[in-house]
Amino acid sequence: QVQFVESGGRSVQAGGSLRLSCAAAGITVSIKAIDWYRQDPGKERELVAVISSGGRTDYAGSVKGRFTISADNAKNMVYLQMNSLKPEDTAVYYCNRDPAIEAYWGKGTLVTVSS
Repeated sequence: QVQFVESGGRSVQAGGSLRLSCAAAGITVSIKAIDWYRQDPGKERELVAVISSGGRTDYAGSVKGRFTISADNAKNMVYLQMNSLKPEDTAVYYCNRDPAIEAYWGKGTLVTVSS
């Protein structure tokens, strides 16, 4: 059974940094592309970053240059380093495989950025 568990979210002031963690079970991150998404209440879920099985990364324009996605294949973990956080980064952050599978959504981790 595939499961993603996100952690690391908390409240932070604008300009601060956070590192989110995604623990994967039942799926090997080294052979599957993994995405980070975020969703603000009342809005559509947004793709934030993706890391391919070969380590290639891509980002939404709104976070490019501020966020970095990485993977630790030995630990089967994917991370999202978020720097220079802005209030508009406030959301629940989720990880999933690429393309996302509905049944694989976890509970997410809440990031709140105050101005």
